[in-house]
Amino acid sequence: MNKVMIIAEAGVNHNGDLHIAKSLVDAASETGANAIKFQTFQAKKLAVSDAKKADYQKQYTQNTISQYEMLKELELSKEDFLALYHYCGQKNIQFMSTPFDEDSIEFLDCLGLNIFKIPSGEITNYSYLKKIDSLNKPIIMSTGMATIDEIADALKVLKHSSQNLILLHCTSAYPTPVKEVNLKAMCTLKQRFQKEVGYSDHTLGLEAAIAATALGACVIEKHFTLDQSMPGPDHKISLEPKEFKQMADAIRNIEQALGDGVKRPTESELKNKEFVRKSLVAAKKIKKGEPFTYDNLCAKRCGMGISPMKLTGLLGNEAVRDYEKDERIEE
Repeated sequence: MNKVMIIAEAGVNHNGDLHIAKSLVDAASETGANAIKFQTFQAKKLAVSDAKKADYQKQYTQNTISQYEMLKELELSKEDFLALYHYCGQKNIQFMSTPFDEDSIEFLDCLGLNIFKIPSGEITNYSYLKKIDSLNKPIIMSTGMATIDEIADALKVLKHSSQNLILLHCTSAYPTPVKEVNLKAMCTLKQRFQKEVGYSDHTLGLEAAIAATALGACVIEKHFTLDQSMPGPDHKISLEPKEFKQMADAIRNIEQALGDGVKRPTESELKNKEFVRKSLVAAKKIKKGEPFTYDNLCAKRCGMGISPMKLTGLLGNEAVRDYEKDERIEE
C-alpha cells in the first residue's frame, strides 16, 4: 500500500527570513511530514503595485501596505532557496516549492525540483501551465476556486504531464468554514478525471485532513508554522509542530485501519474465535441411540466443537420439518 504523502506547507511563514525557514525545516522533519513546501516568486512578477489584499491578508498584516508590498517583504532570494534545498537534504525531508511565475519555474527546475505544485490561483494561467508541462515532470495541482470545466481545460494544457498528475481538492478560503470543505468533491474529481487525488486543507482543525485520508487521498497538504502568533498572512490558519504531528500520526493510523479491503478473519480475531464462537452441546442427557433434536441440542461457548450452522445436518427430516413449523421460531 502506498503511503499518503504529507506536505507541510510552510509557504511564506518564514516571513522572508532564511533562519526562520530553516527552523521550519527542522520542525517539519520531526513531525512525520514527507515534504516541506515553500513558495517561490518575485513580487514584481506576481502582483501589480496597487493590487488589493484579500480580507484575510488585511486581517493578519499591516493595513497600510499593499499586497505587492506584503509580498516583497516575504520574498526569499535564489541563494536562500539553494540553501534550503540542501538543508532539506541534510534533514531527510523532501524540499518542495510552488512557483508563481515562469522565471521561478525555470529556477526551481534548474535547482533540481522533481515534482511541481501548481497553486489554485494559476489553474487558468495558460502560459504558466504550458511552461510547467514542457518540463514533463510529476505535478500536483490544487483546484481551489475552479469549476469542473476549468480543471478539464487545465488538464488539456498539461497533456505531457497528465499521466503523472495528482489533483488536490481545495477550498481557497482562509480559514475554510467546515460547511464549505465538501470533501466528497475529491471523490468526484477522481471519478471524473481518473486521476489520483488528495486534499489541500485550509480549515483550522485536524478533522478534514484525517477524513480526506479515509476517503482515499494520496496527498495531504496543510499549512505549517512555528508559532501562530507570528505576524504574517498565513500563520493563524497554520498548524504548529505539535498539532501537525498529531495530524500526521492520525493519518498513518488511518492508513493502517483502511487495510486492503479483503474481508477475512484477522490474526487477532483468530486468537479469540474459540472463546466467543459457540459449538453444539447437549441441552439435556441424551441416551445412546436417541436421535438428535432441537430439544436435546443447544449452542454454547466455546467454539472448538461442531458449528451450530451444521445443526440441520445432524437432525432427521421430521425434526427439521417440526422446527420450521414451530410458531415460536417463526415469531
